[in-house]
Amino acid sequence: MDPVISRIRQELESQADPQIQQTSKRFFKDDIACYGMKTASVMVLAKKYWKEIKHREKQEIFALCEELYRTGYLEESFIVSNWAHALSGRYEREDLAVFRRWIDTYISNWASCDGFCNHTMGDFIEQYPEYTAELKQWTQSGNRWMRRAAAVSLIIPAKHGKFLSEAIEIADLLLTDSDDMVQKGYGWLLKEASRQHQAEVFTYVMQNKKEMPRTALRYAIELMPKEMKAEAMKKDHLSEKK
Repeated sequence: MDPVISRIRQELESQADPQIQQTSKRFFKDDIACYGMKTASVMVLAKKYWKEIKHREKQEIFALCEELYRTGYLEESFIVSNWAHALSGRYEREDLAVFRRWIDTYISNWASCDGFCNHTMGDFIEQYPEYTAELKQWTQSGNRWMRRAAAVSLIIPAKHGKFLSEAIEIADLLLTDSDDMVQKGYGWLLKEASRQHQAEVFTYVMQNKKEMPRTALRYAIELMPKEMKAEAMKKDHLSEKK
């Protein structure tokens, strides 16, 4: 084990708070492993050790990230998300294979998924936009976190008005997904896209609301005016009779 990892784990253990541990677990349906630390404190730790490792070769940093991921601890996954994003600007096309494997192998909850995909994957896709095609493939994965990743990797670009057609296509591919974590993921993507493209997202929702799960629909229209929300949530008479 790299000495840096040993020191990080010692600090995580020394700062662990059983009360925060219990509170943190309430945010997840499934059982998670965590030390019990506030996210802000974990970020302080991540930045402190980033100063020590940032001059290392990228592949060596990736190896450290993988070592952190292997424990399955929430806080260690947050450190990976921070370090991987700090490498932005140093990404190369072949890094996608590493990122894909991490999501598929190590990510097991929404917080680790969003922390990694919103920032690292978002920056990677902005740098190499042709890989939105890869995200579309992820929508067909048997792994719920890969499917959620397909949507949440475009959250930040979508917020700034980018990748509208890709966001719509990913929503289309995930439209009837039965997993609520995936529904929330693509609903959130549509919500962020609606900041700059309200009319287009509203049109999409209205065209697909009969098939779209209510969870995804509610997320998608969250930022819209009251009248538009009411229109989107209205059930037609046919479906009410069923």
